Amino acid sequence: MTTARLRHGRASLAFGFLVQGVTFALLVTRIPAIQDRYGISDGLLPAFLAAVPVLAGVASVATEKVVARVRPGVVLRWSQPVVLLALLGVGAGSEVWQAALALGVFGLAVGALDASMNMLGVSLQRAYGRSIMLGFHAAYSLGGIAGASLAWAGAHWDLPLLVSYLPVVGVLLPAALVGSRWYTEGERPVPPAAGDGPAGDETAGKSPSVPFRLLMPLCLVMAFAYIGDSTVSNWSAKYLQDVLGSSEQLATVPYNVYMVTTMLGRAVGDLGVRRLGAVAVVRGGSVLAAAGFGVVAVAPGAWWGMLGFTLLGLGLCVIVPQTFAAAGRMFPGASDVAVARLNVFNYVGFLVGSPLVGALGGAWSYRGAMLVPMVLVLATLLYARSFGADPARYGGGHERARAADVG
Repeated sequence: MTTARLRHGRASLAFGFLVQGVTFALLVTRIPAIQDRYGISDGLLPAFLAAVPVLAGVASVATEKVVARVRPGVVLRWSQPVVLLALLGVGAGSEVWQAALALGVFGLAVGALDASMNMLGVSLQRAYGRSIMLGFHAAYSLGGIAGASLAWAGAHWDLPLLVSYLPVVGVLLPAALVGSRWYTEGERPVPPAAGDGPAGDETAGKSPSVPFRLLMPLCLVMAFAYIGDSTVSNWSAKYLQDVLGSSEQLATVPYNVYMVTTMLGRAVGDLGVRRLGAVAVVRGGSVLAAAGFGVVAVAPGAWWGMLGFTLLGLGLCVIVPQTFAAAGRMFPGASDVAVARLNVFNYVGFLVGSPLVGALGGAWSYRGAMLVPMVLVLATLLYARSFGADPARYGGGHERARAADVG
């Protein structure tokens, strides 16, 4: 039965996802302005950009340890304001070391935030007894669209970064703090009893065990999905303009189209999971995303390229949320641990994707480079059965946890 507490928890968490979407988009879409403000050279910029996901991965691993003592809702409640303040710091500084410090804090806080919000999402989905995870990520996509639009307005009117960021942080920071009052855990993961299998044997009573060999298929799927996602975010504009001969203005459209189709696909994706099952939805998304990369690779012109990026958005959008949900089903007694470790491969894919496509494009061709993420996304089909994991198979079948509020 869905209680008012769970409904409020679901709404407040969705708002948290939306705030994060706005914040992240405001950062990544203004990278040229950040580079100009601080005088960061082209050679140094990749190091700055790589540091954020590396630190986020470190923080995600640390969050696994923290939530053994502090509830994920508490981590999320305080990491989200830090992310917003770090964004403000990026806009307020004037020296390179200040940019490095602000981006470093941003990376650490966003790793804790990503891990904790997905932990809460998994526990709420378990309490609801049906797929709701895609809805949270749809809110993130909506926030990304809003953030990118705000960033466009700031660039269009040539506003300083601080002027662009301050009103947004001024609105979102208090709203996020108020919304965090209703963060709710659907079920508090507890270690399985001794003898329940890989997650439970002699380690019962200690930190929950998540055998890496069992989590590895989902880790690979997460990395493949983010390689595809980073390909779109980093290379779609260049590809349309340099390879398909579009105008500079038209080249900005594919990423926006990708974000819109991602949001729409996630908005209806939970219904698809409820009717068809997670395995079928992930398989369908993988095939559709691979078809999108294929269309992009052979596109004769810009409009065909945009069609390919549209298919990519509709296909990739279901994979990441369902990967988190599958980890929760696979290890119901250790879902926080599983989600924290799985979240690291979000950043692995992000780090690998853009340099991989760039290197292949320079050494071979950008059309050929698009075939690599296509093959990786198709490889998800090999691991699709993991999305229908039976918890009893992984030692979590006897887990019964009492719902807990985050007070």
